[in-house]
Amino acid sequence: MAHPKRKISKTRRDKRRTHYKATAPQIATCPTTGEAHLYHRAHWHEGKLYYRGQVLIDNSKEVENLA
Repeated sequence: MAHPKRKISKTRRDKRRTHYKATAPQIATCPTTGEAHLYHRAHWHEGKLYYRGQVLIDNSKEVENLA
């Protein structure tokens, strides 16, 4: 038998599907620097931007030139 298309409102449905129920964010440790950071996020360490253990942006030389 067919079911009603909108038995539950969109707002109610979307609230159920959110991730607000998740516990505390998971923390990873960078294999290169040993820095703690959130999973799947790039992080700065000593003027360099790291992601998955690799340097993406190196601003350390620019900082030294300005000083």
